[in-house]
Amino acid sequence: MRIFKAATRQSKLANADYFTGRVWQEPVVEAEAPARLRALRVTFEPGARTAWHTHPLGQTLHVLWGTGLVALRGQAPQTIGAGDTVWIPPGEEHWHGAGPDTQMCHLAMQEADEAGRVADWLEQVSETDYSG
Repeated sequence: MRIFKAATRQSKLANADYFTGRVWQEPVVEAEAPARLRALRVTFEPGARTAWHTHPLGQTLHVLWGTGLVALRGQAPQTIGAGDTVWIPPGEEHWHGAGPDTQMCHLAMQEADEAGRVADWLEQVSETDYSG
C-alpha cells in the first residue's frame, strides 16, 4: 500500500497543445504495472476545454463540481454537472470542458495500453463545435 499525500502533488497548467483556455491538472494516481489506471483532477476555467481526442481503452469522467460540456464528433455538446459520470468507449472522438460562463472540475480516469498510451490527441475544438 502507498499513500499519496495531497501536499506532495502540485497543480500545473495543462499543455496548450491539447487544451484551449486555462486548465489546471492535479495527479491523483498513476498506478504501477500490472495495473493500468491513470487519474487526474482537472479544473477548467470558463470556456476552457480539451482538444478532440480518443482513448485506446476508454475514459470515465466524474464531475466533482461546476457545470461543463462534453461532446462526441458530429454531435451537439451535452451539459454535465456535479455528481454526473460519463463513460466514453475506446476510440470515440470527443472533447470536454467548462461551460462558457462556468468553471467545471472533473476526475478523469483512463487506463494505459501496453505501450503506456492513455490518449491520442487530435485538433483543437473550434468555436462552432464548442457552441454547438
